Amino acid sequence: MLRYLRLVNVVWSNPFRNFRVKGFLKFLVDKQKFKKTNELPLSNYPILTDFTDQAGVMSGHYFHQDLVVAQKIFEAQPRRHVDVGSRIDGFVAHVATFRPIEIIDIRVIESKVPNISFLLGDLMKPSDIRSDSLSCLHTIEHFGLGRYGDPVDPQGNLKGFENLVQMLEKGGTLYISFPISSDERVEFSAHRVFNPLSILGWKGSESLSLKDFAYVDDSGDVHKDTSPQVAADEKLIYGCGIYTFEKI
Repeated sequence: MLRYLRLVNVVWSNPFRNFRVKGFLKFLVDKQKFKKTNELPLSNYPILTDFTDQAGVMSGHYFHQDLVVAQKIFEAQPRRHVDVGSRIDGFVAHVATFRPIEIIDIRVIESKVPNISFLLGDLMKPSDIRSDSLSCLHTIEHFGLGRYGDPVDPQGNLKGFENLVQMLEKGGTLYISFPISSDERVEFSAHRVFNPLSILGWKGSESLSLKDFAYVDDSGDVHKDTSPQVAADEKLIYGCGIYTFEKI
């Protein structure tokens, strides 16, 4: 009985208790049923809301950008693909299922996974790497804010973008994404949020041709085959622009 009183106290003291009481009652009933035939040691580890949640999440910035860009790389079959700072357990893992991918980050990570190799680098500095296919997803907005141990530099995103363009071979493809909004701002030290049209005026963009644009809206839904102007007109608060450029 004391064990159950302690559990009740944990649930009741939780600020979301009104959403958890139903789950706690279900937990008690289910445990009693389970105990009738269970022969293994049994302890309490209450999970109280999973049975009311959806089976998973198929929305938002990372889900859509990782899937959209991985599919494009699968279709393009580039000679070499290099990624800068994208999510390892999302986009990089997607690509590594069908081809080698080289990842660059300012922080060290050891890869013991086939198809994934690591290169240490700060993309605010020029690189001698050249590739026909580059990606930088939900990353460039962090450059120069010090969040990941990088040098503080208000021009960090612009330097990083210019260096990415230099790394890209003529005819090669750059996949880049970042937060977008009609209200361009810096939320220090988390990230920057850009107007969807701003990148078209960054130094280096004159060497690029925009081949495709998609964006994720404030509700987490993706809009494909559209334009930065359409995204700008939507007056987003915190969306995600997904750009595909070719170097001309």
